[in-house]
Amino acid sequence: MARKDNRRNICMVLCFVTVVIIALLAVVIYLAARGTNCPESEMSSILKEEYGEYKGEQVYQYTLQNKNNVKVQIINLGGIITNIFVPDKNGKTADIALGYDSLERYTQSGPYFGAIIGRYANRIANGKFELDGKNYTLEVNNGPNALHGGKFGFDKKVWEASEDDDILALKYVSAEMEEGYPGEVTVVVTYMLTEDNELVIHYTANTTKKTVINLTNHAYFNLAGQGTGDILKHTVELNADRYLPVNDVSIPTGDPETVEGTKMDLRTPIKLETVINDVPGNVGYDHCYCFNDAGWKKLRARVYEEVSGRKLEVYSTEPGMQFYTGFYLDEPGKGGGHYHKYNGFALEAQHYPDSPNNKNFPSTVLSPGETYLQTTSYKFGLV
Repeated sequence: MARKDNRRNICMVLCFVTVVIIALLAVVIYLAARGTNCPESEMSSILKEEYGEYKGEQVYQYTLQNKNNVKVQIINLGGIITNIFVPDKNGKTADIALGYDSLERYTQSGPYFGAIIGRYANRIANGKFELDGKNYTLEVNNGPNALHGGKFGFDKKVWEASEDDDILALKYVSAEMEEGYPGEVTVVVTYMLTEDNELVIHYTANTTKKTVINLTNHAYFNLAGQGTGDILKHTVELNADRYLPVNDVSIPTGDPETVEGTKMDLRTPIKLETVINDVPGNVGYDHCYCFNDAGWKKLRARVYEEVSGRKLEVYSTEPGMQFYTGFYLDEPGKGGGHYHKYNGFALEAQHYPDSPNNKNFPSTVLSPGETYLQTTSYKFGLV
């Protein structure tokens, strides 16, 4: 009887030891998979590579990629989207984002390829606005107007970058009176590429003093592939029933007007080559379209190109979207190429231009204790 009890005890001990060993092995495997001995940045699924140096600061390129062979590359200078690789209907991948091959070109003046725009996207008339009885004068850099944050806007700043798994976060602190804007403003922009081929860009901002703010991304697209020519065979649909007419220096002339019965009506899909020469102003589209349901992320625009079969959908919480078809493009491109008129288009989700000088427009004022929020996403697919 005692012998049987001993055997039973030995069996119980062996079983316990076996369970402990299995548990320890599971912990070791889990910790190895999590990479607990590595810095947090090395745990990220985002590839980080040196891209160059600007004003003594290191610039890095970050690569986001999903299982569908969609790849997005971003640098922490200006949060610039340098490349977007997307497969066509035959599985052939091409870069559909206009841009440059070198950091040096991105640091020079240009059409803001792929950049975060701030503090104020689009134009402010005569570079002036009034806030709480105080007049502010901004850096003028577009004829008589202040455009896209001034001479050295957010696109020319090196942002502090961090990675958390599949999310890239960029942070920049804009000093009091930078480019003439009041308040110290802290901005965080995150990028995430989903398995549904959606590049989600989320913006937050806080200020120490009442100010105005309007952020966007200025990516240019050619769904046939950057450097392949013009975009006139692209088909465009914009879900807006109003737009802002502008004067000869692109400042709104008044309240939004209906698109009904005009060449500005893009609510039904239309091929650009059939309408672009009839757009008022003779420079194609460079207009802000107005939405009625700001605050909720909804489908704002859809563009597709038949030969490649690629499709782009833009979703946003913003009340407006600047649609620009690249009339003024005249820039060196990637691979020794050159971009010309109508070689790319931009869909810039934002508030209205010159809002600080128009009380009828949705407000762009940000006060201390408030948080600016925006979510805009680009979803890539096939027709």
